[in-house]
Amino acid sequence: MRLPPAIIGHTEEVLREILRFTGPADGTLSRYFREHTRLGARERGVIAEAIYGLLRNKAMFSNFAESGNGAPMRRLTLLGLADAVGIDSLGGLSEEETAWLQRTSEIDRTLMPPLMRSNLPVWLFDKLVARDGEAATLALADGMNQPAPLDLRVNSLKATREAVATELAAAPILCEATPYAPLGLRVIKKPSLQNLPLFKSGAIEVQDEGSQLLAQIVGAKRGEMVVDFCAGAGGKTLAIGALMRNTGRLYAFDISDKRLAKLKPRMARSGLSNVHPVLIAHENDAKVKRLAGKIDRVLVDAPCSGLGTLRRNPDVKWRQTPASVLEMNAKQISILSSAARLVKAGGRLVYGTCSILDEENEAIIAQFLAANEDFTLVPMKEVLAEQKIELAMQDYLKLLPQIHHTDGFFAAVMERKK
Repeated sequence: MRLPPAIIGHTEEVLREILRFTGPADGTLSRYFREHTRLGARERGVIAEAIYGLLRNKAMFSNFAESGNGAPMRRLTLLGLADAVGIDSLGGLSEEETAWLQRTSEIDRTLMPPLMRSNLPVWLFDKLVARDGEAATLALADGMNQPAPLDLRVNSLKATREAVATELAAAPILCEATPYAPLGLRVIKKPSLQNLPLFKSGAIEVQDEGSQLLAQIVGAKRGEMVVDFCAGAGGKTLAIGALMRNTGRLYAFDISDKRLAKLKPRMARSGLSNVHPVLIAHENDAKVKRLAGKIDRVLVDAPCSGLGTLRRNPDVKWRQTPASVLEMNAKQISILSSAARLVKAGGRLVYGTCSILDEENEAIIAQFLAANEDFTLVPMKEVLAEQKIELAMQDYLKLLPQIHHTDGFFAAVMERKK
């Protein structure tokens, strides 16, 4: 069934706004859909898919858009829509536009220049090529350019992975066990989950496998005192709370009231009573200082460029700059240094990011260890062995989409000397 011609206009209008890169694409799309209530679910789905496809392939599509007649923004819009639903599904095309789309669809994209093929900004492409070489950078870019699968974490307080998989199959929703995270399920296709009894009861949460592994390597045990230092909306907090079997005390710190407010209904669903959300003004807040030297395990899921999440947030690569990454580095070392004061002798400090850049990862750890001689690095292969996770790593956790089918994640575990 052909889509109404108005879809082209709607997609072009929201695309113009998103390409200003003044804020996250998903927020702009949500607001546009709220303002245009007459768009049905199918139309909203097509527009979103076209926009995300365009953001993934912006370098290549912008090049194609310069090759036809007419307004480049309309041509860019048509490329996104044709990529999402196929040329034959689009209503309102001129004969010339149909022929032009047909020609561009026949171009062999593997023969494009490497930078264009990567669909990365020049600064990021050059940085990755200098570190990893061109072939590895293109493989990473291809991995980042695939839409992320839908991963679920089973709440072990309420269900087993096997029982959830069986109940989902009856829905019918097909899924498979994630290869590394012991409580993860990867859903085939992307069904709506909000109305499922499993979701409403708190038996499942949506969480990328990489994020589940980050919570797992914290290694939180029953009865411990644990802090999730940058808790956000609390995905990792909930995973850690369940691993603690709802015992001990788990503090969820964040500087955003809005993010912590999102944690509260999730906490209620999860059945956890050991989680204590705490709003802090900044990393040196007096509430942080009061817990100095008392905490068994501290997780710092640091604010970062987000360049490991391009499968789900492709706009991030066009919004970040070398200057914004540099700004992040100062924040990362400051937060890590402040969080370290909480850790008691023999306790562990876990630093993680969803970034693929050395300066947000290894460089921060090197800087921290040089300034804090009472902390030592615990090799990640040892941490993973403790958690019985079969994943080949050396000193650090480094997850990559083209290899592990997760977001790009980095983590390091450090221990305060006894």
